[in-house]
Amino acid sequence: MKLLLVDDHALFLQSLKGLLVASGYDVVGTARNGWEALSQARRLRPDLILMDIEMPECDGLAATRLIKAEMPQVKIVILTVSTSEQHLFEAVKSGACGYLLKSQSAESFLELVAQVEMVGAALSPELAVRLLEEFARQARHLPAEEPVEEAPANLTPRQLEILMLVARGLTYPQIGEVLHLSEPTIRYHMGQILERLHLENRAQVIAYAAQHGLTR
Repeated sequence: MKLLLVDDHALFLQSLKGLLVASGYDVVGTARNGWEALSQARRLRPDLILMDIEMPECDGLAATRLIKAEMPQVKIVILTVSTSEQHLFEAVKSGACGYLLKSQSAESFLELVAQVEMVGAALSPELAVRLLEEFARQARHLPAEEPVEEAPANLTPRQLEILMLVARGLTYPQIGEVLHLSEPTIRYHMGQILERLHLENRAQVIAYAAQHGLTR
């Protein structure tokens, strides 16, 4: 993967780049705010952008929306110190396929970056649960005239099972163990789920499941 790193702290940016390069990643550029990130993304066409949130001139959430609107194929993972549920929620709505904390260990961080390459999303189990709880809370407070929708009719029963297990935070190998299916089969079904529901990544699947009452 070609990576673009976006953060307004020069020392952190340099350290992050060193860690990723030493781990075999191709860091093609860096940026210090959202406007620079957009300009660099246009010029470098990275596969993945690691994006801070709180930056001057243009923050990471605004930059994520701008980049995804213009280059939807580019994956964006938020990398921040913020544990705010509002930031997490807004990041997913803005099109981010992951949300990582700067406080985690280097080993954990690299594992989650590798996860983006393999499954297209990076969200720690703890944050996945918080995201799920937030959507569930909103679903509980929907007005009476906006009931929770039923399960989508265009999914097969097997795909619905997989969607619900993904929404509960299970990994593909774990889902395979539960359903006695191979991991490639799980990945195939996930591809079909994303296509049929017009979703982009695992985080949006979790949000969809919560909004449609499929986490029970």
